Amino acid sequence: MTEPETGHELVITRVFDAPKDRVYRAWTDPERAARWWGPRGCTAPSEGITMDVRPGGRWRIAMYEQDGTEHLMRGVYHRVEEPELLIFSFAWEDTDGTVGELTMVTIQLLERDGKTEMVFRQTGLTSRRERDSHHDGWSSAFECLDEFAG
Repeated sequence: MTEPETGHELVITRVFDAPKDRVYRAWTDPERAARWWGPRGCTAPSEGITMDVRPGGRWRIAMYEQDGTEHLMRGVYHRVEEPELLIFSFAWEDTDGTVGELTMVTIQLLERDGKTEMVFRQTGLTSRRERDSHHDGWSSAFECLDEFAG
């Protein structure tokens, strides 16, 4: 389920059949993130994931397509309110270490009758094409998260 988008902001609302602490841990524990992170068909082995989940802490994920193509992403946690809120920066990283444009991601988790409503918001996207590309990738990843968390 997707909410209307404003400008180049991406908002995705999703309900998971899992308590919010389980969904929160899926976002903050490298072993758990490795089980769902990335669009279907991609993998993110736990040894390629670092997460220092605290304000000012850094995260980095190496994700691989089936053909072995590597995609690197990184950011910094800005707000951490367990188990309800994560705000962090997100940027793609080239294989030479060059970091792309920063966007901001907000994950809000709300308890809904034993289930979790997740409101995902990504701001700072520079074009409709970029927003739509992120929408497709995140939506696919959230399908994997739903299978893992539920």
